[in-house]
Amino acid sequence: MSQGSDLRRHRATLEDEWSRWIPRLRMARRSPSGSVPLRPEVAESWARSLDSVDPGQDSAPADEGVPVARRWAASPLHRPVGDLSSELHSIAEEAGFVGAVTDQSGTILWTCGGRTMRTRAERVNFAPGGRWDESAMGTNALSLALRTGRPSTVFSAEHLVSALHGWVCYCAPVRAPDGSVLGVLDLSTTWDRSHPLAMATVRSLATALESRLASTPPPAESPATPAEGAAGVRLSCLGVARAERDGVALPLPPRQLEILTLLALEPDGFTSDRLREALYGDRPVTTSTLKAEVSHLRRALGGAVASRRYGLTAPVSCDAADVLNALRDGDTGTALRHYRGPLLPRSEAPGIVEWRAQLEVAVREAVLASSGPEHALRYGERAPYDAEVHEHALRLLAPGDRRGPIAVGRLSTALRE
Repeated sequence: MSQGSDLRRHRATLEDEWSRWIPRLRMARRSPSGSVPLRPEVAESWARSLDSVDPGQDSAPADEGVPVARRWAASPLHRPVGDLSSELHSIAEEAGFVGAVTDQSGTILWTCGGRTMRTRAERVNFAPGGRWDESAMGTNALSLALRTGRPSTVFSAEHLVSALHGWVCYCAPVRAPDGSVLGVLDLSTTWDRSHPLAMATVRSLATALESRLASTPPPAESPATPAEGAAGVRLSCLGVARAERDGVALPLPPRQLEILTLLALEPDGFTSDRLREALYGDRPVTTSTLKAEVSHLRRALGGAVASRRYGLTAPVSCDAADVLNALRDGDTGTALRHYRGPLLPRSEAPGIVEWRAQLEVAVREAVLASSGPEHALRYGERAPYDAEVHEHALRLLAPGDRRGPIAVGRLSTALRE
């Protein structure tokens, strides 16, 4: 039998499985099991994705954060991809692919390919600014590669979203010299052009990008002017305490990270007295001490802190704010993806302690209200002694689900405490 016939038969089988299982999963939220001809990682991703993705949506949502052009210019992948751009363009155009590079969140930053394939890809927003993480676009090769940290292929109806059933995608993560995933390199084409050598090509290109990353020194940080504001500032304060601007670490001491976190979480800002109370409580700290801390932070952000009523005058992306926004939208899956631990875990500032408790309670309650066992299982990884969460996971898991023993083991540990 020819390769074309094999592909058509495989596609028809997957379409049948998609039509049979997606309606059941939308009702039961459990992974297909038994002799189903689906790869386990695809079936599990379908079950996870349905909490936030409509299989009938026609395109990927747009990322509403920092403009994609600015993010691409600041990306550590920008220079290595530029070095290989001729080769990437040549491969994509000659083989009938569209190529793409994402950041670590799954947002596409760069694409290449012939006009016909790029036009077709743009119809589903496979284009710069499109979000292809699992919570935004369901099961696809980019989201699987980001989730597993391994190369991934998704063919036709393995995609959760039916608008993608005409595609096959090959992806490999691209890692920094320290091993962290910076993004994903993707080659995609129509399902009938599927070829086993495509994955080898993607892996080879990803390795070439990593070699250039290892041999390229990090760019020096240039001082910002007040007009630049806080462009590109990313604050990570859940389980860690770190701020970056345009991909370069900002050396902020703990107190200034606390101030930045409070300002990011309260867009309306603070009076001087209220901010001092949130930071120091009843401790006898002078106004001049507070002003000095804010002044240092203002300089680090290029002037992006108002001086009369303390507040941010330029956008700052913040993982804690991302969690709150997701919870307001009822998107528990995205909230859990961003929630990597307690807010500034070493801080004892009263305002931080209050926000820490609020976030922990809000996320936990969303998990307990969710009908998806994967939410309780994921949260349970960070709450080993929370028996109620493990019991909730067990109630939602179907009999025979292979994740059941995990929840049972966690519950046993929690009950022993």
